[in-house]
Amino acid sequence: MRFGPVPLDEAEGSILAHSLVLPEGRLRKGLVLGPAELARLRAAQVAEVTVARLGAGDVPEDAAAARLAAALVPDEAGARLGRSAAFTGRVNLNATAPGLVALDAPRIHALNRIDPALTLATLAPLTRVEPGMLVGTVKIIAYAVEEAALARAEALARAAIRILPVVRRSAGLLCTEVPGQEAKLTSKGRRSVEKRLSALGMELLACEVTPHEAGAMADALRRLPGEMLLILTGSATSDLHDTAPEALRQAGGRVARFGMPVDPGNLLFHGSFGARPVIGLPGCARSPALNGADWVLERLACGLEVDDESIAAMGVGGLLKEIPLRPQPRERRERT
Repeated sequence: MRFGPVPLDEAEGSILAHSLVLPEGRLRKGLVLGPAELARLRAAQVAEVTVARLGAGDVPEDAAAARLAAALVPDEAGARLGRSAAFTGRVNLNATAPGLVALDAPRIHALNRIDPALTLATLAPLTRVEPGMLVGTVKIIAYAVEEAALARAEALARAAIRILPVVRRSAGLLCTEVPGQEAKLTSKGRRSVEKRLSALGMELLACEVTPHEAGAMADALRRLPGEMLLILTGSATSDLHDTAPEALRQAGGRVARFGMPVDPGNLLFHGSFGARPVIGLPGCARSPALNGADWVLERLACGLEVDDESIAAMGVGGLLKEIPLRPQPRERRERT
């Protein structure tokens, strides 16, 4: 591709490199100059324009973006991603279903190293998305890209991004209350949990409220329906053998782990009750703000395994945004 100023008489069929404001309106950059555009330029007494001229092996930006996006998402329904029409060298990839972003990061890194003009930007792996959310964007930075580079990128990028669907579609919630607890705390927790489930396309089938006693909690867990069980206690879990984990064991379930390196969300435990995953939610789950429980809930909802290794790996990036509303800020601020 050649780029530079040319006399107007030599500009037909070239790509306008800079936008121009004329008395009769604007000519945007990227426009292919035809007879009508040249007539407008002559009428405005423009003698020279800066243009890009494609070579024999160059693919125009929109065609290149569309091809690369089609390679990344060859099956829109299967990937649960929709491709937009190419415009100014860009194609957006939008989620068509709730779930988590799954991508082949090494191949995407390699794609972005082929040619600076070929770019793909995505959300981080395992980001939760809802229908319509932008997941990735293909952008051809120049007005064209060489066919050889585009072909390499297409081969490398084949089906490198998709949305993991939610496979567990329902949950049951157990809330406990301690003496003196405000009644609104339970309803606040239920609303917050229900919103989280709804964002995943899941349904809260039932919510049981019991005293914060292992026996009563165990009985409720045996009754609760749902493909996943959630426990939100009136008193925070502080040990692997505290009341809530012990209630899960008494019910016949298993506790896999207590504690996670994510803040807020440290006091989470998880396990199983038969084939159903169980999450002991930390108290911060009453807030709509992102916390460690979201990461565990989302992965389990999408059928991913959550083991010691995966939870330990959440520590890098696990210090979540500090907000003034949190009752015990992690870093005290000086008074002015």
